[in-house]
Amino acid sequence: MPLYDYRCETCGDFEVWRKLVELKIPMVCPSCDAGVKRIFSVPNVNLNSGYFPAASKPSSKPRLVKRKSREASQPKSQASKCNRPWMIGHAAERL
Repeated sequence: MPLYDYRCETCGDFEVWRKLVELKIPMVCPSCDAGVKRIFSVPNVNLNSGYFPAASKPSSKPRLVKRKSREASQPKSQASKCNRPWMIGHAAERL
């Protein structure tokens, strides 16, 4: 059952839980029994409902992240012994 917002000219805004089949039935103000208009409001959506457990449980200490040391490695491409290594026919493997 959705919650609808209504506005009375004399009493102000109020909310009412109504069934969808009752939507076309005119609503009256519960205080002064005058006719009211339905107003549209932004829905209340909670985006943090358990999908982000780290944000909901703050720890007292920050998490320590250690990085593995990287040793100097050989470059992936080695210089060719030919004069023109960029040409297909002059690659060292084909000579």
